[in-house]
Amino acid sequence: MKKIIERCFAVMAVAVLLTGCDLVTPDEIINPNVDESTFLHSDNPMETWVNGTEKEFALHMSDFVELMEILSDNYFNNYTRSSKVFDVPQLLYNDADVTKLQRNVGALREMAEYGLTTVAGADPAVTDAQRFHLLYIKAYSFLLAGDFFRALPVTNGGEAVEWDGQLWKAIEVLDEALPLAKSDDDRAFVHTLYARAAHRLGDRTLAADHARQALSASPRFCRQVRFDHKNGVLNFAQEAIWSDWFQPLPRLDFLDPKYFQMSSDEQCPITIAKAEEDYLILAEAALADNRLADAKAQLSNLLRLVESRPVQAGINDQLEGRYNGGLKHFPNDPVFRVQASPADSLRAGLIIDRRPPFLISIPYVSGTSVTQAMIDGLDNHDSALELLYLMRQEIFFAEGRRPADLGIRLPLCEVEAANVSNAAGFIDAYIPSFVPLNGGLDDFTIDEEAKTVTIKYNMNRVIVQNARSADVAPFE
Repeated sequence: MKKIIERCFAVMAVAVLLTGCDLVTPDEIINPNVDESTFLHSDNPMETWVNGTEKEFALHMSDFVELMEILSDNYFNNYTRSSKVFDVPQLLYNDADVTKLQRNVGALREMAEYGLTTVAGADPAVTDAQRFHLLYIKAYSFLLAGDFFRALPVTNGGEAVEWDGQLWKAIEVLDEALPLAKSDDDRAFVHTLYARAAHRLGDRTLAADHARQALSASPRFCRQVRFDHKNGVLNFAQEAIWSDWFQPLPRLDFLDPKYFQMSSDEQCPITIAKAEEDYLILAEAALADNRLADAKAQLSNLLRLVESRPVQAGINDQLEGRYNGGLKHFPNDPVFRVQASPADSLRAGLIIDRRPPFLISIPYVSGTSVTQAMIDGLDNHDSALELLYLMRQEIFFAEGRRPADLGIRLPLCEVEAANVSNAAGFIDAYIPSFVPLNGGLDDFTIDEEAKTVTIKYNMNRVIVQNARSADVAPFE
């Protein structure tokens, strides 16, 4: 923990500037000699620490979104930057990106814990709102560990705890945070994170209860982390998605780019929780209880919410080209129809026209290709579950959530494994046997003459076909 906290004092530079703390010298240069004691005895250290921790939270979420999106069937890295092996997927315990993501989790947990104990103890002006912010960041670190890793320590230097233990730790911290949530949106946020953890644990009663409480508190809430171009807090996932690095699976083309630039310094936020998840959880719980009509009602409520979310018009994405010398050619003409697999029907309207002189419109909180007619036509459990997971994929698109739905888990990294006595069994990634390898998640063919695109694997159907396994569809 000491190394993490020492690094954090350097991180506080931006936070100090934002709060006007006396650690800034009169000529506005950050004092390089600030140590722990000086910081703790400065004016309002908790305010500075919370700001700095929130900055790190935003940056680490950007890392997760960038790498989790290509570790899925959402995006293919069509460029030389970012990981070229997560697309395979090849997830080695000595991979630098695996190590980085694990360190991000540990840094968030330890920064939050240090603020809640040491900094709070040194600042007589600490507020419940500040404690709340640190608690939800700490809880989120456990959610990230539980969603994406096989096992990680939950304390500095501690033994590795498996993914389900991480989620129970998240729930413990959320129990602490809930009494400090003063606004309806804050309460909805905590209940949604609680429902998310319980959903992954397969506890549909607990998950549905918190999903209902979230919607009762605030049925349209959306919580995001924000970035600041002026102070160098940048959304690096935006760079990959807005430029021509990452190309979406063609049937998701209409959702890209979720992060865009309408001006040279615009930094789009990343959504970390929203009311849509609660409707999805309630619908999935209803399906698990064989209540198809109730599930369809929840999906209809969800669709109305998604259709009410904002859309950015007038985006100039003409330089995208869907090729630009990359490794693979992607369709860029709305005449193309797309099959989710060779066994699926062709669908129109999934490819949008980015070519000059056209400007595009993109939903940037949530979007879906699902219609009310598609929901109304559901007549059995499996078709409803497949459509629900399609909506999950589309609604959480570019938010780094998809690998968890596919059951993929990262290994314990080499550095951590060398210092953990129970590392055996956790140093290999977990990739379910039904997840295609060798780039299969992103594989598709184009028929230029027929103007069709055929995706090799409909992974939402694969999820349903394997719903009884321990890897996916936790309520089944």
